[in-house]
Amino acid sequence: MADRGVHAPAWLEELVRTTPPPVPWRDVVRFAVTVPAPLAVAVAVAGGISQGAALGAGVFATTGALAGSLAPQGGPLRDRLRRTAATTVFGGIGLVIGQFASGEGWLPVVVVAVVAALAALVSAVNAALSLGALQLLVYTALASGLVTPLPEAVEVACFVAGAAWATLTTLVQFATEQGDPDRTAVAAVFTRIGELLAAVGTPEAEEARRRLTTALNDAYDRVIRSRSRIAGRSRELSELAGILNAAAPLVEGAVATARAGVLADPQDTTAVHALADAVTGARQLPDERPPPLEDGEPTRRAVRHGVRLAWNVVGDPQERAGAAVPLPRPDWRLRLRELADRTVASPDSRAFAVRLALCMTIAEIARQNLPIERPYWVLLTVAIVLKPDFGSVFTRAVQRGVGTVLGVLLGSLLLSVLPRSPWVLVAMAAAAGLLPWARGANFGLLSVFLTPVIILLLDLAVPGGSGLVGARLLDTLIGCAIVLVFGYLLWPQTWRAPLDEALRDATLALDAFVEAAFTGSPSERRRARRRSYRALTELQTQLQRLLAEPPPVSTRAAAFWPVIVQLERTSDAVTEAVIAVRHGQPAPDPAQVAVLRRAVRELEADIRAHRLPDDAEIHADGVLAPVAREVDAARRLVRDAAPGRRSATAVAGH
Repeated sequence: MADRGVHAPAWLEELVRTTPPPVPWRDVVRFAVTVPAPLAVAVAVAGGISQGAALGAGVFATTGALAGSLAPQGGPLRDRLRRTAATTVFGGIGLVIGQFASGEGWLPVVVVAVVAALAALVSAVNAALSLGALQLLVYTALASGLVTPLPEAVEVACFVAGAAWATLTTLVQFATEQGDPDRTAVAAVFTRIGELLAAVGTPEAEEARRRLTTALNDAYDRVIRSRSRIAGRSRELSELAGILNAAAPLVEGAVATARAGVLADPQDTTAVHALADAVTGARQLPDERPPPLEDGEPTRRAVRHGVRLAWNVVGDPQERAGAAVPLPRPDWRLRLRELADRTVASPDSRAFAVRLALCMTIAEIARQNLPIERPYWVLLTVAIVLKPDFGSVFTRAVQRGVGTVLGVLLGSLLLSVLPRSPWVLVAMAAAAGLLPWARGANFGLLSVFLTPVIILLLDLAVPGGSGLVGARLLDTLIGCAIVLVFGYLLWPQTWRAPLDEALRDATLALDAFVEAAFTGSPSERRRARRRSYRALTELQTQLQRLLAEPPPVSTRAAAFWPVIVQLERTSDAVTEAVIAVRHGQPAPDPAQVAVLRRAVRELEADIRAHRLPDDAEIHADGVLAPVAREVDAARRLVRDAAPGRRSATAVAGH
């Protein structure tokens, strides 16, 4: 008889599942050195671990160093610095606001509720502000119960100094890196295309085609994986996804050229390598892109067409909308409306703000009324578990909750073994060094090592000894219970994230925008444009909720992210076409508008029916040509995102 075995429930397997990530040694060293360094300086100045101003300053500087170390997660230097700046500013604000959240009465309850609601709304803007919103909650909770002999201004100054130290070590690490791995992976696609074009007609062509397949798969995997680990919106990653989307026709043309054995135009090979250099930032693209080919081999024309399309996206903004009419920068009123669409005008954003405020308010009431040793720990647990990035659903809450409980046990064990000994610095360095590796695995493992760092810091500031282990566990369980009951069970919409429905809504809004753009009045165009961009905002919010789930849920959701980026690019192309017509370009043929709308509606029907769109190309002239290309790209991406399909495999793997 076969051994049936005993299998854990599927939901439990999902909770504990993790993919062992590679060890990011540079980050490990940076964390292990950066985080405990301010505290080590304070201990050296004080001549040991003893209560006083020096130790208090070291504790706050170390909290700043911890926040500043966690902030950057790869990418261009400007993005790393934006995240660090958001962490520092919002963390400092939280330290100040936390002073008003201490004590008894209704004032702390109101302060905590307002801060939580603001944090939820701010997190909807972009990735940097989402991280800053978390720091606002965390440091408000800490400051509400952390008492030191330092004046408030000195505490904030020490925190900022610690964050500045973390910024310095980030700059040092960046200076020693070879480049942004995401951009390097995308640039490698163009490099491999150039190698394939150069190898046409030689025995190396087949191997070059395989390397292109691998490079395209790796690029999509890396960009999608990076997107799944970042809360909020990332313009940088959206740009890279758009570049990969635009590169697909060039890949198709290059593969067709290699199969036909038609020698590539040397100008195209040179242009492809120039695109690779432009993606990495090594140099800018030349002012003139290669001219179109009107005759010659079809595969050569396809390669040239693909080069020109990629050139548009990578470095030639003047060619947008098929006319020399650059898209003007939106005025402050339009930017304010778009900000409102993402925050207060978004039903999902408002609902999450209410949910987060409710949980934090209940935690604050529990802090004031329950007989617990460290009451602010309940607030801190809720803030960490219900991270304000639209992603806290059951699996995430349980992972963070279990990770926090294990972290409390580990931190308390360290305190019992190393009671206020300088060896605490070594333990803190070890736990901090594991943070970047754990972050790449899952949310729970990150909490396992982050919590001991926080516990060691707080115990130094307010000694409690190992007897507090039971109290810390109780506080943690209370915070987790608040999140699971009031942040999850009472909100049925958090049990699911209807990405398909939001995707169809965005496609229908795009169809209405295309109709109003070329057949409606100015007021109808404005309303349709707002509806289109608002639907895209809702789609991004639903995506963000799924991305915060552990893999493989987040991985499957991230596979549709390039489609969402492409829909945004299509809406932008419609806007640019309207501007081009307004500046004197010929209005499009109504028959071509009807063909374009039919393609968009068919795309929505394909998404609704879970079927593959056909591969017929849409033909349009004039200002509609760029819009048609974007719609074609969206249809191709929906085909590639279907189960069992893969962009690189579908294009170059046969």
